[in-house]
Amino acid sequence: MASVVEYKGLKAGYYCGYCESREGKTSCGMWAHSMTVQDYQDLIDRGWRRSGKYVYKPVMDQTCCPQYTIRCHPLQFQPSKSHKKVLKKMLKFLAKGEISKGNCEDEPMDSTMEDAVDGDFALINKLDIKCDLKTLSSDLKGSIESEEKEKEKSIKKEGSKELIHPQSIEEKLGSGEPSHSIKVHIGPKPGKGADLSKPPCRKAREMRKERQRLKRMQQASAAALEAQGQPVCLLPKAKSNQPKSLEDLIFQSLPENASHKLEVRVVRSSPPSPQFKATFQESYQVYKRYQMVIHKDPPDKPTVSQFTRFLCSSPLEAERPANGPECGYGSFHQQYWLDGKMIAVGVLDILPYCVSSVYLYYDPDYSFLSLGVYSALREIAFTRQLHERTSQLSYYYMGFYIHSCPKMRYKGQYRPSDLLCPETYVWVPIEQCLPSLDNSKYCRFNQDPEAEDEGRSKELDRLRVFHRRSAMPYGVYKNHQEDPSEEAGVLEYANLVGQKCSERMLLFRH
Repeated sequence: MASVVEYKGLKAGYYCGYCESREGKTSCGMWAHSMTVQDYQDLIDRGWRRSGKYVYKPVMDQTCCPQYTIRCHPLQFQPSKSHKKVLKKMLKFLAKGEISKGNCEDEPMDSTMEDAVDGDFALINKLDIKCDLKTLSSDLKGSIESEEKEKEKSIKKEGSKELIHPQSIEEKLGSGEPSHSIKVHIGPKPGKGADLSKPPCRKAREMRKERQRLKRMQQASAAALEAQGQPVCLLPKAKSNQPKSLEDLIFQSLPENASHKLEVRVVRSSPPSPQFKATFQESYQVYKRYQMVIHKDPPDKPTVSQFTRFLCSSPLEAERPANGPECGYGSFHQQYWLDGKMIAVGVLDILPYCVSSVYLYYDPDYSFLSLGVYSALREIAFTRQLHERTSQLSYYYMGFYIHSCPKMRYKGQYRPSDLLCPETYVWVPIEQCLPSLDNSKYCRFNQDPEAEDEGRSKELDRLRVFHRRSAMPYGVYKNHQEDPSEEAGVLEYANLVGQKCSERMLLFRH
């Protein structure tokens, strides 16, 4: 099925939640009635981002706080010292119920995704209500429904395996772990040293004793051999500890008598799976508490309809190709369950080449577990897990990096990572970008002055539109249009989405 979008044009001079400018934000947007995962993948590789069904692109050289698309390389990712501290903190809490005290100065802010702030949200709600009132024309709706029926028929021919998705499979996917239930552990907060007033944990003390015992045995054996005049051949020294992988740190085994149990489940949010529906109210209550405590929303603001539009509705069509991930492509919620209680939810899109993190919300009572950092590390591990089956899926997109807003620089701590050049749409290692960003909030990262946007729109007449029950090239449509000035908006849309997407997606025209 083709993507169907309504281009809304430029929105300038609205509130920015990053710098709190009353009218500094500028972006272009479109309402996506439906969208294929490949089209969205290509759009985010051109600086677009979705919030619900609204897909927007900051006008980088005009907006007050330029937002650069950032992606991490999970296959080369090594957790930093502060990341390891977060994982150890979780391990300690799960194993022994210990809670690290004090705050960490170098720990990133609580949520890993703060992209849809007040100004965007007001705009999204306004557009959503407008679209709900008129939605698509009946012709377009009929066209979509007929295509969906054809799609269902073709899926049924492939067998019931593609239609039935057992709960046991769905709950395990995205956990980043083997099929057994997930138990995770963690330790002191990043930046905080070990508490020397407490005795070392039993495991560490026993390991130290064992090393001392082996050393004494080795020395005694050497002394005996030397006394007998025999050559001394000492045992090889123990190898130095190799750095633990991310999976080693996340999926360490817990003791049988562990204080807590953590489970991570991935459920499809669009279209909603039975598991998603069954946990909807609990998920909403976590979101409501998060918005009220963390973002100071009044109790009547985080409504069910707002939650649904913002974090549950998605334009992405679910796809389950044979060579894709077991859970398929599309939109999901990654739920964190502690002792049977939902404490956090990561909203994710699984796309052909990446896992894209949309948002995170959590129960503020568990802020001490640094769930923003922890969930990002779990999502990186999840991406690595999906890569094992689907080799081209090898990136983790963290949304937007905003260097001009100090509290939003934490995403740059997940290395190696790249930023997207806002003019040529090539990826540049973040280390090469930071010096330029220190000097200017808007930068072209591509150092080749001759380089251009290779994916730019080159043939406007090949752009596809949907008009009066029919999909047609723009070259045919414009012969019938009554308003010649319409072409300026179509050209703007084409340049923003690029040639590939303009030829695949259907631009709805009234």
